[in-house]
Amino acid sequence: MTQVWRLTVTAIDIDPRNQTARAAAHLGGFTELTDLQCQDIYFCQGALSEKDQQKIHDLLVDPLLNTGTWELPSEPAIEIALLPGVADRAAHTLLEACRVLDLPVTATATGRRIQLGCDLVPDRIAKLASRVLANPVIERWSAGNIEPAFLSTESVAPQNSATPVERIRFRDLDAAELQQVNQQRSLHLDTAELARLQEHYRDLDREPTDAELEMFAQTWSEHCSHKTFRATLISPDGSRSDSLLHQLRQCTEQINAAYVQSAFVGNAGIISFVPGISLALKAETHNHPSAVEPFGGSNTGVGGVVRDILGSRHIPVALTDILCFGPPDVDGATLPEATLHPQRIRDGVVAGVADYGNKIGVPTVAGAVLFDEGYTLNPLVFCGCIGIGNETAVGEPLPGDRVVVIGGRTGRDGVRGATFSSAAMDASTGHVAGARVQIGDPIIAKLLIDLLGDAELIYRSITDCGAGGLSSAVGEMADGVGADVELLLAPVKYPGLEPWEIWLSEAQERMVLAVDPADMATLEKVCARHGVEWADLGTFTGDQRLIVRYATTPIVDLDLDLLHRGRPNREMLLHRPTPDRSQDAAQISMTPDEIRGTLLDLLSHINLCSRLPIIRRYDHEVRGATAVRPYHHVPGAPLTTAGPNDAAVISEPTDRHGFGIGLGVNPWFGLHDPEAMGWAVVDEAVRNVVAVGVDPDQMALLDNFSWADPKDPEVLGALAASVTGCCQAASAFQAPFVSGKDSLNNTHIDADGIQRGVPPTLVITAVGHINDVARTCQAALRAPGNLLLLTGRTLPEWAGSHLQMIRPDFWAQSGRVGVVPQPDLDAPQRYRQIHAAIAQGLVESCHDLSEGGLGPAVAEMMISGGLGVKITDLSGLGPNTADTDLITALFSESVGRHLLEVTPQNLTAVTDLLGSQMQVIGHVSADTQLSILDHQPISLADLSAAHHQQPDATHTAVGLT
Repeated sequence: MTQVWRLTVTAIDIDPRNQTARAAAHLGGFTELTDLQCQDIYFCQGALSEKDQQKIHDLLVDPLLNTGTWELPSEPAIEIALLPGVADRAAHTLLEACRVLDLPVTATATGRRIQLGCDLVPDRIAKLASRVLANPVIERWSAGNIEPAFLSTESVAPQNSATPVERIRFRDLDAAELQQVNQQRSLHLDTAELARLQEHYRDLDREPTDAELEMFAQTWSEHCSHKTFRATLISPDGSRSDSLLHQLRQCTEQINAAYVQSAFVGNAGIISFVPGISLALKAETHNHPSAVEPFGGSNTGVGGVVRDILGSRHIPVALTDILCFGPPDVDGATLPEATLHPQRIRDGVVAGVADYGNKIGVPTVAGAVLFDEGYTLNPLVFCGCIGIGNETAVGEPLPGDRVVVIGGRTGRDGVRGATFSSAAMDASTGHVAGARVQIGDPIIAKLLIDLLGDAELIYRSITDCGAGGLSSAVGEMADGVGADVELLLAPVKYPGLEPWEIWLSEAQERMVLAVDPADMATLEKVCARHGVEWADLGTFTGDQRLIVRYATTPIVDLDLDLLHRGRPNREMLLHRPTPDRSQDAAQISMTPDEIRGTLLDLLSHINLCSRLPIIRRYDHEVRGATAVRPYHHVPGAPLTTAGPNDAAVISEPTDRHGFGIGLGVNPWFGLHDPEAMGWAVVDEAVRNVVAVGVDPDQMALLDNFSWADPKDPEVLGALAASVTGCCQAASAFQAPFVSGKDSLNNTHIDADGIQRGVPPTLVITAVGHINDVARTCQAALRAPGNLLLLTGRTLPEWAGSHLQMIRPDFWAQSGRVGVVPQPDLDAPQRYRQIHAAIAQGLVESCHDLSEGGLGPAVAEMMISGGLGVKITDLSGLGPNTADTDLITALFSESVGRHLLEVTPQNLTAVTDLLGSQMQVIGHVSADTQLSILDHQPISLADLSAAHHQQPDATHTAVGLT
C-alpha cells in the first residue's frame, strides 16, 4: 500500500549545526535556548515493506555516526523544508538511489528538525522560525511535524492556458497612470523609457503583451543595459563628458595589448598569453539576492559567472570571491524586521560560495572578506571565474539553426531578478523578493561543464540563461537574425507558470545553443550520455524579428533593433568630489608599549585577521593545478602557522606556464578620495600578482563597481572620479580592462524611511602570465640571515587607513589625518624590475604592503615562515627626507610597496636592478621574535595568536562610514 514514510536521523556525537543554531538563536534574542538539537528528515512515498525500509535506513544512517527512526518524534521542535520548486538535491539523489536499488519509491523530500529543548509560546516560535532558523524566501516551517512537498519521478509539462497572453492597457495612459503600471509590475523604467514604449505601441496601434512589457523592463534594466555607465555626464557648469563605459573601453583601446582577443564583448573578456591557449575572465556581483537569501544568492552568483565562462567556449578552472558584510556584533533589535542579521548573511554567503565551487570541482583560490557598518543592510558579493580554452571564438547563429535549451528546468525562481537587482531595497524587500531570488543546483552545473567539453563542435553559438532568462539569452542570440520559439516545449519544474514567467524566469543552470539541424541527433546523444535534459524550442529565422509563442499563440512579437538599441540614453548630472590633497597630517607619536599594542590590534582587526576559517571551507586545490595557494601552510604544522599569500597561481600539471590571480579593493579610501582609491585598488591588484611572479607586461584587468544611488549627483560624481583613477592607473601600468560589471542602487530604505548606501566599492581583478611556475614567489620567510628589502616610498597618508580606524584619537584635536595614499608614478617601472629579479631567481620571498602597512606585512611573513625578523633601519623611506618617523614607517598604507627577502649573495644583483627604489631594513632571524630597532621584541607566538584570533563582539571596531 502506497503511503508516506518518514525517517528522522540524529547525530550520535555533537552535531556542529547545534552550536551554529544556538549562536543564531542567542543573537536573535532567544537566550533561553541552550540545548538546540538539529536532525535531518527524509520522506519517501511508496509501498514499502519492512525490508525496503531497512534498505533505506542503511542507505541514510551510518551506525558509527547517526541513529535513525521511522517513529514520529514528539518533543517541542520546529521543522523546516524547502518551498515547492526550490532545488532539493538531497531528495533528488535519494530518489535516484532508490531507483538504482529497485525500491518502490515514487517520490522523495527532505527537511530538517530543530528540537528546542523547552516550550515556547506560539509568537516566540513564529519569530524564532521566520527570523532565525528558516529563510521564508526559500523555506517553509512548522511548529511540529511538517508535511512533505514531494520531488516526483514524473516529468512536468507546462499547462496549456486558455488565455496565454494578457494585453496591458498602455497606449492611452497619462503620465501618472504609466507610473502606476510601472510600479505595479515592478518594471523600474524611467519616464523617458515609458514614453518611448508608449510611442512605439501607438505606432503599432496595439497594446503590449505582459511578456513584451516584462522583456523591455528586463533588457532596459540597469543590471542588463548599464544605463548609468552608458549615460552622458553633465557637470554643474553644463559641460558634457563621455560615458563611463566609453572611458574604460577607450583606455583599453589606447593600450592596444596584443594578447587581448576580446574586450567588453560577449559573456567574458578573452586573452591569450600562449599560442593556442586562451583565458576567459569574468567577475559578477550578486548583491541584492544575497541580502534576502544569502546561501542561494552567493551560490547562484558563483553559478552565474561559471555560465559566463561556459558561454565563452571556455572551461572554468578557478574561482574568486570578495565578500562585504556588516559588523557581526550588530544589535539585531536595531535592524528592520525583514532584514537578516549580518552574521547570518555572512554564514550563508560563505556556505553558498563553498557549496557551489566544491560541488562543481573548481577551486576557489583568491578573494577577500571586508566588514563595515555600511554593508549592514546591503552586503556585497563579488564572484569571479577564469576559464581555459583553445582560442575558438563563439560564432553567431545562422538562419535555420535550432534554438536549444539545455540544463535545469524552468521555475518561478528568479522572475524579475534583473529589475529587482536594479532597484533600491526597502524594509519589505525580504517579504516580497522570494520569487526574484534564483535557486542553484551545482550538480547540474557540473554536468553542463562536462557536456560542453564534449559538445564543443556540435553547437554553432552559445550563451547562458542569466539575468532575464530565456528572454535575454534568446533575445541576444537572435539580434541580427531573428527567432521563432514555442514556450510550451520548455521543461518546467511545476505546473501553473504564466507564459511570461517561463520567458523571464532566471532559473539556473541553463544554456541556450544554436545548433545546425544536421547536428541535433549528435547533441541528443551527448546530452543522454551526460544526463542533461534538453529541449528544442524553435528556430533562428533570418527575418530580424523575435516571435515567442505559447501553444502556437504569439505572446511576443518584437523588433529586435528597438529592444537592443532603442532605449533612450540618459543624461545625468554629477558633482565630482574635490578632496583636499594639500593637507599635511599632524605628527603623531607612540610609546613602545603603544606601538606593540597597535601592531597586535591591527593583526587581530576584523579586516586584517586570518581568513583561514573561511578559506578552509573552500577546496582550493581540486584539479591539482593550484601552484600557489591562498595561504602558505607547512603540512603537519599547527594552523596558527598559516599566513596569507598575495595572489594565487594556476598551472596545468603538464605545462610550465601559469597565470596569477590577484585582487584589489579598499572602500575606506573611497570615502575620502574616490579618484585616489581607483588608482590604489588597481595598484593593489597589480602589486599582488607581481609579488607571486607575474609579468606586469602581460596582464589584464577586470573592474567591478558596487555603488549607491547614481541619481544622486554626489554619488555619481564619486563613481566618475573612481573611473578616472582606475583608468589612469591602468594606462600607467599598461594593463587593459577586458571585462567589467557595475552594480548600482546598493541602497536600503530602512524602516524609518532613511536611505542608506554602501561605501564606494571598486574591486579590481588582475590576471597575468607567469612564464615558468618554478620561478614563483610566496610570502613565507625562507631562511635566517637573509635580508629584508622594502621597495617604494612611505608617506604619512592616513585618510582611510586602518590606523585611523583603531586610533582615531590621534587626530581628534587637529583633524589633520592627511590624504588618502596618492599614486606612485614610479611603481610601474619598479614592478618590472621586481619581476625581473623574481624571474632570475634572486628573490626568496615577496609580500605586498597594504592594509595596516609594514608592521602587519612583516608579521604575516614571519607567521607563515616560522622565523623572526630584526628591523634595524627605517630611515630614508620617504622620497625627500633622510628620516621617516617610526609610526609612519610601520603603519602607513602608501601604495606601490613590496617586501623582498633576498640572500646576502644576491643583494648586489637586486640592487643593480632596483637602485634607489629599495632599502635594506633588516634581516631574517631564527629567534622567532620581531625586533623593531631597540624596542622590546614581540614574540612570534603573540603575533600569530593575534592574527588568528577571530574577533568577537568586543573587538569589531570597523569602518569610517
